[in-house]
Amino acid sequence: MASVGYARVSTAGQSLESQLEALRACDKVFQEKESGAKAERPQLVTMLDYVRDGDTITVTKLCRLARNTKHLLEIVEYLDQKGVSLVVLNLGIDTKSPTGRLMLTMIGAVASFERQLLLERQAEGIAIAKAKGKYKGRKPLPLQVVEQVKRMENEGLKKSEIAKETGLSLSSVYRLLKI
Repeated sequence: MASVGYARVSTAGQSLESQLEALRACDKVFQEKESGAKAERPQLVTMLDYVRDGDTITVTKLCRLARNTKHLLEIVEYLDQKGVSLVVLNLGIDTKSPTGRLMLTMIGAVASFERQLLLERQAEGIAIAKAKGKYKGRKPLPLQVVEQVKRMENEGLKKSEIAKETGLSLSSVYRLLKI
């Protein structure tokens, strides 16, 4: 029976330090810097494959593990099938007990609901700002920059090299190459 920790932050600029400190009692800790929006996070997949019957996975917060209620319940069901329990430190939840399982499901549903409300409020705020002429989105890049990015790709440069050379973000380079 192993105690396994999982720590995640969304971007390379964020620190795992506080999570790792909270998980120091675990026998093994999987850690990664990946967006929670990704279901197939490499270390999450590796950890889920690694755990065995009787093991316990510990996370500091629920949002570090799953991106929404559906994803959370899929992970918990998978862990149940393997005989693995889940502990969420900041909520004091342990899925070994029926009460812990119920609380996890309820909190996951509330968190998902809050996320949907936040997105709805954000969309409403953007619509109001647009109506007032205060929100116009980002300015389009000059045609020369678009042409430069496409030319650099045709010359065989990697997208990361193009981003560095032009000062654009990697996501902007990908977006421009779709045009």
